[in-house]
Amino acid sequence: MSWKFFLYDWGGLNIALFQAINTGTPAALGPLAWFFSLVGSYWTAPLTMLGLWWWSKSATNPARGAVVLHRLIGFSVAFLLALLVATVLKLWLDFPRPPAVLGDMVSVIGNIERHYSLPSGHSTYTALVVGALWPLMGRRGRLGLMLYAMLVGWSRIAAGMHFPADVLAGWGLGLSCTALAGWLIPLAAPMWQSARRTSVWVWYAVAAGAVMIDQLAKFAITRAFAYGEQVEITPFFNLVYVLNPGAAFSFLASAGGWQRYFFIALGLVVSVWLGRMLRQQRPRLEAAGYSLILGGALGNVADRVLRGQVVDFLDFHWRLAHWPAFNLADVTISAGAVCLLLAVVIQRGATAEGELSG
Repeated sequence: MSWKFFLYDWGGLNIALFQAINTGTPAALGPLAWFFSLVGSYWTAPLTMLGLWWWSKSATNPARGAVVLHRLIGFSVAFLLALLVATVLKLWLDFPRPPAVLGDMVSVIGNIERHYSLPSGHSTYTALVVGALWPLMGRRGRLGLMLYAMLVGWSRIAAGMHFPADVLAGWGLGLSCTALAGWLIPLAAPMWQSARRTSVWVWYAVAAGAVMIDQLAKFAITRAFAYGEQVEITPFFNLVYVLNPGAAFSFLASAGGWQRYFFIALGLVVSVWLGRMLRQQRPRLEAAGYSLILGGALGNVADRVLRGQVVDFLDFHWRLAHWPAFNLADVTISAGAVCLLLAVVIQRGATAEGELSG
C-alpha cells in the first residue's frame, strides 16, 4: 500500500464521501453549486483586493484603515504564493479528477475535467479570503466566512470537479500561504524601507533576480514540455510552450526575421539607459519600476541571443478567446510600468496638495 492510499484515498473513504455528496445532491441545487463555484473562483480576486482597498480608504479610523491595508498586502502576497504552489502540485502529482476515476457515475456541472485534481483551486482561494478577512470580522462575520468556505468546497464536490481530499488540501494550502505571507511581510518591510538609503546595487540585484527567475522558468518549460504542448491549470489559465520571434505579447511575431536583431539592439540600448537612470538617486517606487523593466528586457534579450526567439508559456483565456501567450519577463516589464505610473500619480498628488496648502 502506498502513501496515497492512506493520505489521499483514506482507505476508500475519499471516493465514498464524494459519491455520497455528488449523487446525493438534488438537481434543484445545481444552480446553487454553480453560484458558489463562481464566487469561490480565482477570478474574484481583483474584486476582493478592490474591496479591501476601498475599505482601507473609507475607514473613519486611520488605525482601522491601516489594519485593513495590511490585510490587503498579506492577501496579495499569499495569493501569489498559493497560485505558484498549487500550480507546482497540480503538475507534479497530476491526480485524476472524479470523471477520470468514476466515469459516467459522476454528475458533472459544467465542462468535464480529468486532470490536476489536487489541490482544489477554489478551496485554496476561499481559504485565502478567510485568512485575510478573519482578523477584521466579529463573531457573526467569522461564522459567515466559515459557511462560505464550506459551501464553496461542497459546490466543487457536487459539481463533480474534486474529491473531498482535494478540498481539504486546498484549505490547508490557502491557510498555510496566509500564515507564510504574514511571516514574510514583516521580514521584507525593513529591507523595503531602507532601499531608498542603500546603494544602486540593490536595484541592480532586483533586475538580476528578475532575469534569473525568468530564465529558470523558461529552462524548466523547455525541458518539461514538448513544443506546442498545452497543460490546463485552471479553467482560464494554461501552461504552454511556444516560441515568439516578436516582442512582448507576440508583437511583430509575423515579421520576416529582421525583428530578432532589431529587438536585441533595442533591448540593449534600453537596458543601458535604464542602468544609467538607476545610478541616480530616485524614489524607491520609481527605482523599482526601472529595475523591473531592466530585468524583463534583459530576460527577453537573453532568449533572442541564445535561442533566436523568446519562450512564452503563460496562456490566459476566456472560453475560446486567448490572450497572446507571454512569459515572466513580460510580467516584470508590465509590473515595472505600473510602478512608474503609480510613482507619477503619487508625485503629482503630492505636488497638487502642496500647491493647495500653499
